[in-house]
Amino acid sequence: MTILDHSHEEHSAPTTSTSRRAPRTAAQATGAPLPQAPESFLDRFFHITRRGSTLAREFRGGLVTFFTMAYIVILNPLILGGFSADNAPTDVAGGWLSAAQVGAVTGLTAGVMTILFGLIANLPFGLAAGLGINSFLAVSVIHEVTWPEAMGLVVINGILIVLFGVTGARTAIFRAVPKELKAAITVGIGLFIAFIGFVDSGFVRPTTGGPPVQLGDGGSITSLPTLVFVVGLLSMGILVARKVQGGLLIGIVGTTVLAAVVEAALKLGAASAINPGGWHLNTPVLSGQLVSAPDLGLVGHFDLFGSFGRIGGLAATMLVFTLVFTNFFDAMGTMTGLAKSAGVAHKDGTFPRLKSAFIVEGFGAVAGGATSGSSNTVYIDSAAGIGEGARTGLASVVTGVLFLGSMFLTPLTSVVPLEVAAAALVVVGAMMMAQIREIKFTKFTVALPAFLTIVTMPLSYSIANGIGVGFVSWAVIGAASGKAKKIHPLMWVVSIGFLVYFARGPINHLLGG
Repeated sequence: MTILDHSHEEHSAPTTSTSRRAPRTAAQATGAPLPQAPESFLDRFFHITRRGSTLAREFRGGLVTFFTMAYIVILNPLILGGFSADNAPTDVAGGWLSAAQVGAVTGLTAGVMTILFGLIANLPFGLAAGLGINSFLAVSVIHEVTWPEAMGLVVINGILIVLFGVTGARTAIFRAVPKELKAAITVGIGLFIAFIGFVDSGFVRPTTGGPPVQLGDGGSITSLPTLVFVVGLLSMGILVARKVQGGLLIGIVGTTVLAAVVEAALKLGAASAINPGGWHLNTPVLSGQLVSAPDLGLVGHFDLFGSFGRIGGLAATMLVFTLVFTNFFDAMGTMTGLAKSAGVAHKDGTFPRLKSAFIVEGFGAVAGGATSGSSNTVYIDSAAGIGEGARTGLASVVTGVLFLGSMFLTPLTSVVPLEVAAAALVVVGAMMMAQIREIKFTKFTVALPAFLTIVTMPLSYSIANGIGVGFVSWAVIGAASGKAKKIHPLMWVVSIGFLVYFARGPINHLLGG
């Protein structure tokens, strides 16, 4: 088996638009052959001319893709780590990840995997830690296992995805799940991420003796950090709406500057029981050096099978399934959409080096778990670089090199308060909600399972629960409506697995667990 897959590779240059055609030369008029400019090594290797691009466009596109994705180097450490055990998501054993170390491995893994993707798949897609999975790990998984065990599950997830890609099973499984349910899962994850952002910023807070949650404090916004969140949310939303390249990154930087000014003027400090109006995570104060050597101490810091011993084979298997499913469909949909945007997709929706792309993307999950930076996957933000003219893997190589350089700027992550990161989460969640257009809500056999999938994720604070409810309800309602023959056998297999997962408490009790 070889990762290099040249199937469906283009063999002819695209036609040139007549509106841009140069004046006919004497050689053209007489029918004499035109002198061909010698192709460079980069041109031949990446098929730049064949895809109608140029070196300048590829470099520019790679740069733009990096700036539209660079927020993950700041955001991922805030989601997964902290600067002490008091402000970091702690696991079941009280362990935590250093934000500085997470920032370093985020840049390292994104850089290496994006470069490999460009060299092997020859597509202008950037890879980095996926926001859906890192939030799932920080909010749900680590309450059952330790961080090394959680990252071991991510590695197993990646190995399975690689195997699916190598054997061709990925396409078969993808086709078994109805497109409406795939879209509902993406929408539900988007809503889940947005809800996390609202809670982390203090915009939505839990209550006692009343509704489960409320707006701010007593139904109104009373703290300046939450107001900074609102300003950041609107600013990032405006930048994205106006299609400003790097809008999220610009919004994060700009709102962080605003937060630093507010802190310098008012000395709000960190939030606590006696200081509820303070910052919820990082206090935006710049101190120390901005550039430092990356601390790669998290590389290899994972426990492959420890979670199976801690929580049991069934529970650990269902967590792996959730990771695989989330990785699987998010990447498939993203790559298909980006290939269409780049003009390299074929009529049947496939694109050059399809199998190679799936395999490398799977290795991104393996690498993300092995470095404790969370599963790496293709980013829809790559569309910005494609919009700048990127058509080949050279753009990805440029993006990857810039990600490697970002490892030396990890001290900057300590300046960004959680309220600013939360605003970016809400904006990303809104982007993911766009998939709702794929759901036919006029058909109730589709509408109810899709709706249950979407709302269960944020309301139960669990992606796994949402996927499970969606699968089970789709199979049961479809069969009861006389459409059992249209339900793929794999849907029944997965639904039965989820029923066992939902009943694992009573089952463990009956088995004496």
